[in-house]
Parts: sequence; C-alpha cells; structure tokens
Amino acid sequence: MRLLLLLSVLGLTACVPQQNEPQYEFFDTLSKYCGKSYAGKVVSTDPQDADWAKETLIMHVHDCSESEIKIPLHVGENRSRTWIISKTHGGLTLKHDHRHEDGKPDAVTMYGGTTDSLGTANQQSFPADDFSKELFIREGLDVSVDNIWSITLGDGTFTYALARPNRDFRAAFDLNKPVKTPPPVWGSE
Repeated sequence: MRLLLLLSVLGLTACVPQQNEPQYEFFDTLSKYCGKSYAGKVVSTDPQDADWAKETLIMHVHDCSESEIKIPLHVGENRSRTWIISKTHGGLTLKHDHRHEDGKPDAVTMYGGTTDSLGTANQQSFPADDFSKELFIREGLDVSVDNIWSITLGDGTFTYALARPNRDFRAAFDLNKPVKTPPPVWGSE
C-alpha cells in the first residue's frame, strides 16, 4: 500500500510543471549558442546611442555552465563589458560586469536584476535590484534606478534592451551567422 501511495505521489509530482520552467527553457535555448560569437547593431533611435550606433557590436556566448552563462560584449575596440546570466531559485539574474583595460572592476559594475515574473521561453525581463539602485545612487546615476533590462530570443535574433522613463535602448544580434570570435575581454589575456 505504501509503495502504491509513493508511486501515486511521484506520478503527480512529475505532471506538475516546474515553477521556473519558461526561465529555464530560455536559459537552455541561450546555452545552445555557447562557444560562438555574433555581430549586432543598435536598432533603437535614441540620439544618446549615436556613439554605439557607429560601432560594430559583437557578443560572444562564453563560459557556459549548468547555472551561468557569460557573454562578453564588444563595442568596437572596447572589450570592457560582460553580461552574466545566472539561474537562481527565484528565476534568472542578469548582471553587467564592467572592467577597465587592466582588468580591474569599474566603479559601476555587477549591476542588474532578477526576473520578477516567469516571462516566456523567448523573453525575460530584469528590473534593477536593490544592490543596483544603491550603486546607481552612490555613483550619481539616479536616473538608472528604474532600469529594466530584457533579452529576447526569436527569429534567429538575440535582442538586448534597456528601458526606463525617457530611455529605450535596443541592440540586435544575428544568431544565424556566427562570426570570428573576438580577442579576450580586457584584463583576461
């Protein structure tokens, strides 16, 4: 009788979807691009993005594990940025690791947020977390406390976006055409 009850409970448990299923599907889909680099461009029209819009953007899906994906972002010759997407018990976290050319952390680094909704298997949003808000205020970047970053995977495109009042930045990368892997991130050579 106990065995029958145990099997019944296990069978019901197997039918219940995981709480973070869309987030983990998103993570698994992104993991499939590990080891490859992709070119992109700024697709938003905000005048404050003019400098980035002139540059070639390259993202390298790199250092993938079961719980973390690191994506160095190159803006022209600037190799100071890395997006870090991590699985957590509460969903997914996006952090921005900014480094100087010598590899030392920038004063504004490791900011980001954790998903506050399930999102979808193709799109996740990351509102600024408390650490980031405190960092932005300390560094005089109060306007950034309302940041919401999002990443969308769809139609062979990876789109990174930043939204807040009076700000809409988007960069899109073509996942159908891998490009040559760029040199290492500053400070890791």
